[in-house]
Amino acid sequence: MTVRTAMYNLEGKNKAKDFLPVGQTQLPRLYFTFLLAYIALGALWIYVCVKRKEVVHRIHILMGVLVFLKALNLLAEAEDKLYIKRTGSAHGWDIAFYIFGFFKGIMLFTVIVLIGTGWSFLKPFLQGKEKKILMIVIPLQVLANIANVVTEEKGPSTKDFFTWKQLFLLVDIICCCAVLFPTVWSIKHLREAAHTDGKAAKILVKLTLFRQYYIVVVSYIYFTRIIVFAFSTVTAYRYKWVTEFSSELATIAFYIFTGYKFRPVPHNPYFVLENDEEDEAAAQEASKDDEFEL
Repeated sequence: MTVRTAMYNLEGKNKAKDFLPVGQTQLPRLYFTFLLAYIALGALWIYVCVKRKEVVHRIHILMGVLVFLKALNLLAEAEDKLYIKRTGSAHGWDIAFYIFGFFKGIMLFTVIVLIGTGWSFLKPFLQGKEKKILMIVIPLQVLANIANVVTEEKGPSTKDFFTWKQLFLLVDIICCCAVLFPTVWSIKHLREAAHTDGKAAKILVKLTLFRQYYIVVVSYIYFTRIIVFAFSTVTAYRYKWVTEFSSELATIAFYIFTGYKFRPVPHNPYFVLENDEEDEAAAQEASKDDEFEL
């Protein structure tokens, strides 16, 4: 015999069927809201790049592509949840979500690595060890996305479900740690140059932005990978959407910070200091530890 089962909640006065769990029924609206925010950010980024095209570097183009992929990913995820909410089936939007999520994940880690190395706006090429980081991170992201698809499409009753889930978490954490090394290398290189070259000391003072970026990347990874997960384990089932809101809010804040700090500006205040400001910053720099450890 053929048996069809369906589980749903009855919502509103019309008792409409809602096939999403009660803690996820707000997700379509949530994702659409963030989608509009990313569309606005993308439009603003395009405007800034066109207006200041003489100082636009290749990294700025990749940052715009990242925002575009994130918007497409949110669109697919919003439609996926909306169709499940109304009909109980994703109608193919889950496939689009996995595709855009795959490219978005790779582009995100690539942009973090390239910004950390100073590629394009500080130097036109990558060193050998920086290329190795990308060669490690990109295949790991492919593996992480495969594991994510398996865990999303299957349930705990599926064979090796928990193995795939643990593999996804492990690979994601490895990628997050790996992308920190280029920023640390850049800071260490500038520190070493400052002790041997007076001009390098001036450059070092102007590039304190790398420290800020490192701290923000660590905070973003720690919050979205650990804090959000811990929060989801203690949140009541009716408010599971709050964890998604927290994660998306942290992500868009990270995008805004990165875009603002590394925007195409002819005379970036982080790269131009007056002599007295430089002397003061140099004195502060000299008082700091000689090493910036991971």
